[in-house]
Amino acid sequence: MSERDEFRRDKDEFFRHHPQSPLTPEQRATFEGLSYFPEDPTIVIRAPLDADVDRDEPIVMQTSTGGTQEYRRAGIVRFQIDGQAAQVTLYASPEQHELFLPFRDATSGRDTYGAGRYLEVEPPDAAGTVEVDFNDAYNPYCAYNEAWSCPIPPGENWLSVPIRAGEKAFAPPAAEGSGSD
Repeated sequence: MSERDEFRRDKDEFFRHHPQSPLTPEQRATFEGLSYFPEDPTIVIRAPLDADVDRDEPIVMQTSTGGTQEYRRAGIVRFQIDGQAAQVTLYASPEQHELFLPFRDATSGRDTYGAGRYLEVEPPDAAGTVEVDFNDAYNPYCAYNEAWSCPIPPGENWLSVPIRAGEKAFAPPAAEGSGSD
């Protein structure tokens, strides 16, 4: 079993049994596991982090519950997906070592959670390069339970290309019919 498969299995166990699971008790009772795109090594981006951005300007992200969270730009990563140019902005927060990448893409609202997905990215190495592994893209907790407050990806991270990697949309099992014998 790969490290990623083991992580996903552990995440399913956490969602199924842990008291801090984002799932409601009703969802946990029927939870069969999260769904993912097949792992794709071509969607692991190793690229320079262009840090020539305004790091002083606060980026205020709206949250799913109407609040806000503040970040600072750390830099921009440029890459190609299926021959199409794309770029994302990574954000820094004083509370986190890793950089935050909230994004939407052409799969949002179809195959993936409509509001977008997230990634954490290690800071750049000594050469200024980061690795953005879209296979690790995951849904924010508000995708499972609207009581959670999650930052909504800003417009600069709305990609027109599809990112067919990582976690798919959460689809809880259909409720049992109430009119059966």
